[in-house]
Amino acid sequence: MITVVVVDDSAFMRKALSSMLEKDPEISVVAVGRDGEEGLELVRKHNPDVVTLDIEMPRMDGLTALRRIMMEMPRPVLMVSSLTTEGAESTLKALELGAVDFIPKQLSKVSLDIVRIEDELREKVKEISRRKFLRTPRSFRAPRPVGDGGAFASSSTGSTATGGDGSRPVLTPRTGRPVRDIVAIGVSTGGPPAVQKVLSRLPADFPASILIAQHMPAAFTGPFAKRLDGVCSIAVKEAENGERLRPGTAYIAPGGKHLRVDQKISMVEVVVTPEPTEALYKPSANVLIESVAQAMGRRTLGVILTGMGSDGLEGVRVLKQKGGRALAQSDATCVVYGMPKAIVDAGLADEIIDIDDMASAIMAGLYK
Repeated sequence: MITVVVVDDSAFMRKALSSMLEKDPEISVVAVGRDGEEGLELVRKHNPDVVTLDIEMPRMDGLTALRRIMMEMPRPVLMVSSLTTEGAESTLKALELGAVDFIPKQLSKVSLDIVRIEDELREKVKEISRRKFLRTPRSFRAPRPVGDGGAFASSSTGSTATGGDGSRPVLTPRTGRPVRDIVAIGVSTGGPPAVQKVLSRLPADFPASILIAQHMPAAFTGPFAKRLDGVCSIAVKEAENGERLRPGTAYIAPGGKHLRVDQKISMVEVVVTPEPTEALYKPSANVLIESVAQAMGRRTLGVILTGMGSDGLEGVRVLKQKGGRALAQSDATCVVYGMPKAIVDAGLADEIIDIDDMASAIMAGLYK
């Protein structure tokens, strides 16, 4: 039995989340709290496997409670977030402090796809509860990496330089024209810290363009791109329809839209589109990777990071048929080993890589 504590100042949300979760016989909501202080006491008392935590609450807000939980008794925490710019900023801060993922407040509203949303919530709780959990707070606002200083060492991808935050090195590209010059990344649950870890270790003169399909609501992708741009040597932005792909730039697919590419005679353009409307996820890793594979063929490197489900599998299948290369994040370093597992089990992954080594593997993969 998976035990859950639900903490929210809204009686409606406490009841709605509890009802959704307990439809699964493997999940038990052992307690509900009305604010951060009560939530902390309930977590201490019940030692639950998972906590859902509202952000805006009286007496003690969700971010303060999250800090205390992660310091005293680390465990998977899902934030309950409003789908606004302010809600996005707070949620990204929560992910920085150690939260695993978030649940939109709109989750409780009656809609045509409420069954799918409920199923996703229950599956997410079950997946993250199975992972060994010991997480320290992370920072989206570490100093921008320095590309020309610190301790240098040789590697298969060229030289490296210690990042400005004193963490793992920032890579520098090796000489010569890369075989692949476009990277397509699919990622979902647990993605923001993983994406930051990868992008922040790439140099400003990274010789390829990067396109990213991160499962996120529309209000979140702009702030997410802005935060990444502040800590990475490469440029990071929310993708805009019709803009030209440039090396050394990462393009985040806008939430609620798909990201494709259009190969022109002398350039590659970004296409932001609602089609296909029937896709399970928007943005979809399958749509992105298949589009890049069809347009760019063997010039493409596909990367599948942490996430629930199998989005990206069919896109990578097309990528491999076109001569591209595919990397999968390792089970041990995923928050949820769903999307990478799908391509590994299908025999489509050329390499299985720990997240700490993914930037190096991407650099090397451009030349293979």
